[in-house]
Amino acid sequence: MQPNLRFPDVNQKLPTMYDLPSEDPRESGLPDEFHDIQPQLLSQTLRLADYDSDRIFTGTDINLYYAPNHPRWHKRPDWFLVVDVPRLYAQEDLRLSYVVWDEGRSPSVVVELLSPGREFEDLGAFTDELIEEDIPHDLPPYTIEDDETGIKPPHKLQVYGEILQVPYYFVFSRYSNRLRFFQLNEGRYQEQRVDRENPRVWLPLLGIGLGVWYGEFEGVTRNWIRWYDADGNWFPAYTERIEQERRAREQAESQLRQVVVNLLRSGMSIAQVAQVTGLSEAQIRQASSTMTGV
Repeated sequence: MQPNLRFPDVNQKLPTMYDLPSEDPRESGLPDEFHDIQPQLLSQTLRLADYDSDRIFTGTDINLYYAPNHPRWHKRPDWFLVVDVPRLYAQEDLRLSYVVWDEGRSPSVVVELLSPGREFEDLGAFTDELIEEDIPHDLPPYTIEDDETGIKPPHKLQVYGEILQVPYYFVFSRYSNRLRFFQLNEGRYQEQRVDRENPRVWLPLLGIGLGVWYGEFEGVTRNWIRWYDADGNWFPAYTERIEQERRAREQAESQLRQVVVNLLRSGMSIAQVAQVTGLSEAQIRQASSTMTGV
């Protein structure tokens, strides 16, 4: 039996996130630490020039409800982005889940981190294109449960592409470090070629790119996926931004000290240098104490 996924009568009251469960007791939670850390990097490096931060929502492993005629049906994307919605639900509350018919907008990007046993759920017919390194074969399988109607819900590829019409869908294997990219074409996903040597994908609708980067994040050095700008530069994570700001501050201070040195050596008095630079005389004296011959 094929499920009816069309919206019910407009007069029918549909449940909101407060009416739907935010957890599923049959699910064991995050399968590994990578599923916790990688989404943090995606959220921290996201920069969208066309949307203010209070009009962007990113979800990590929360229920995404998509079928009003089967309101308990949901997926739990490892990471997804919705633009042009309030950061807070009704502009006042943290979300328990994301209910598409209540919010009025589908995600623009979904990222799934490939897990053993979930290949068909994440990739559907594209599972046949897996390579041996994508998934280890010695881990327990994952199964999709039917809901109380006895109808098996569609897999993620169908939900994201055919139902929600998510423009950009990514699947990343942490085992092979392979990034796969699917783009909508006439209502269905078509896999796009991603260069294995330089895996980067530009998303014109968002003005941002997603690629594979090798480096350290949260104390772990490995391949990660993160966002980059139109010039190909990786957007910094929180700790990287702090380090960049520290270096910029130290450089500015060094340049200012050199200006003070040059002015004092030119014969200007401490009071004159203070007036020119806007520094106090005490700061000028401190700078001059590091010089020799002044």
